[in-house]
Amino acid sequence: MKLKALTLVIAGAALSMQSVVADDTKTDAPVYADFPVTLQGYSGDAETSVAYTGQIARYVLHDSLKKLAGSDNDKSAEALKALMTAYFSEKKAGRDIIVPTSSKDFPIMQSKVDDLSTDKNLAGKTYAGVVNGWPGHMTGAEVISFMIDKAAASEGGYDVLNGYDYAQLISKTLIGAVFYNQAVDNYLDEKLAADVKPNDKPYGEGDAYTGKEHSWDEGFGYFGAPAHVMSLDPATVYSIAKTNPEVFKQADANGDGKIDLLSEMTFANAYYAANADKGGNTTYLHDISRAFIDGRQLIADAKGKKLTVEQLDQLQAYATEIKTQWEQVLAEAAYKYAGAVYQDLQKLQTIVESDGDIASAYRDYAKHWGELKGFSLSLQMGGKDMAGTAVQINRLIGFSPVDLAGEQVTSIEDGEYVRDKTMDMGEYMVNMIKLQNLLDDSFKLQAKQSEISTDVEALSKKLGEKRSAEND
Repeated sequence: MKLKALTLVIAGAALSMQSVVADDTKTDAPVYADFPVTLQGYSGDAETSVAYTGQIARYVLHDSLKKLAGSDNDKSAEALKALMTAYFSEKKAGRDIIVPTSSKDFPIMQSKVDDLSTDKNLAGKTYAGVVNGWPGHMTGAEVISFMIDKAAASEGGYDVLNGYDYAQLISKTLIGAVFYNQAVDNYLDEKLAADVKPNDKPYGEGDAYTGKEHSWDEGFGYFGAPAHVMSLDPATVYSIAKTNPEVFKQADANGDGKIDLLSEMTFANAYYAANADKGGNTTYLHDISRAFIDGRQLIADAKGKKLTVEQLDQLQAYATEIKTQWEQVLAEAAYKYAGAVYQDLQKLQTIVESDGDIASAYRDYAKHWGELKGFSLSLQMGGKDMAGTAVQINRLIGFSPVDLAGEQVTSIEDGEYVRDKTMDMGEYMVNMIKLQNLLDDSFKLQAKQSEISTDVEALSKKLGEKRSAEND
């Protein structure tokens, strides 16, 4: 999409908007677009050096895979597995964009993955290390493939026996295993070294962008924010991801009547940054986006020359800010869902005590646990040694939700889950409190959505008194 003079378009459109723009947003805000071609000796017809089409293609593969994992359909398990695999590990031409799709009130420009970028998959960019928080000692790609297999064999992607919501598990794990990992442990890490993808050479043969320009662009693409994010408040950015017709005009930055997924859509990581910021206590979305824009401007200002030591140091400072706050976004999400799991456990206890039907509440429990688990795994895929913190997180959450009988998944043998008694639901509630405290202490959180008000000692005492009464 052509974004020249985009600031003027945004300014004009903003006059008709009814939503409140946050104090840190302006109608003349900078845009991640139209940085010039600076590659010396370039003779092609490109008008801008900005390019992150592959990253957006992977986001729609992610969104589409999530939809497939949680969908009810009449396909056989093998057929559904094959379809999900096509969106995860294959690079087939002609794949439809299943999510997000165009509607009358929120028209979208692209309908095929190939409209964004060809020959792309998720598996090739998935975390290559062992995922210690999931049973089986598997790599990131192996974990997702295993989940796809189990999702295909479950009704609507829901395994009621083990409490797994595979759509959530697959989605939230991929948020870290692909997008966060690739951005902070590759493009904003190794590829920022002076002798890697230098700024005085093209990224690849025939490219219109330098090595550093494209490395930085790919990092921004993996964040998933609209190019004009700095002119939008967090609530609007959040609603764009939900294709809410009420924010269509804000999303349609160039006013052409369609949303270009390459530059005008919000995807998962930016979505969760916006979600945290909606409460008004944090500015993750704009801080991260501003650092990306400022870093890109620094590279453009070098005019195709090798970056100096001072320029590289400043670029590394921007990258550090992005990494730090992005990590906090994922930790905030894990914190939020730890609180949601705690609330679900409270509801389940109440329903059980009144001999009610737990089916709906247990389904919510599985959903929120899947989001908690996925985000906790994502946190551990940024290339940072979390040491004892990761061990504690994994032990507090475990490999599955605790069920009414006090059982959890404890391992995988011959491709099947093994369950055993570990703790009762009350003890698991204590774990959620400990988990929120650990996340807050380790990552200095500020949004802290769904904060649990009960402290560990009070709940432990209450549980102890309850057990004593039951044994009288």
